[in-house]
Amino acid sequence: MASTTEIATHYFDCVARQDIDGMIDCWRPGSRADFVGMEELRAPEDYRDWFGNLFSCFPDFRLEAQQIVAEGDRASVHWRATGTFDGTGTFEGFKPNGASVDIEGVDLLTLEEGKIVHITAILNGLDMARQLGAVPPKGSLADRVLAGAFNSKTALAARLRTLRS
Repeated sequence: MASTTEIATHYFDCVARQDIDGMIDCWRPGSRADFVGMEELRAPEDYRDWFGNLFSCFPDFRLEAQQIVAEGDRASVHWRATGTFDGTGTFEGFKPNGASVDIEGVDLLTLEEGKIVHITAILNGLDMARQLGAVPPKGSLADRVLAGAFNSKTALAARLRTLRS
């Protein structure tokens, strides 16, 4: 049987090649992936649609597993992904706008009998939203105005709580 490192490496190679069938083959049917703050997927049912959409939105999607640390039936994979949001479809409700993304994340894999049974994927969604143009650039005038509006709302809510007491 392949080692945990070999299975993790093969899975991420499949993602890098946009090989959805290869990705699905790495999973035990009925297992799940949690993309923290984004999605929960069941394998294989949701994989074809979700990743097919991702790859169609980012046709030049590239992923590189930068480091894999494995112990027993668990692996941690630090990855970097790049792509241009200029394909078809929508991603997280947004239509492609030509933006370039360069993000890093960590996936925590759990295997049983040589198959993936769970992945927790963690990435900085705020940074990705900024790169996509869905949120203003950090430190920009629009970012400062948004923060000011949030802080005003927070102050008003605190005053209302004080008045009610």
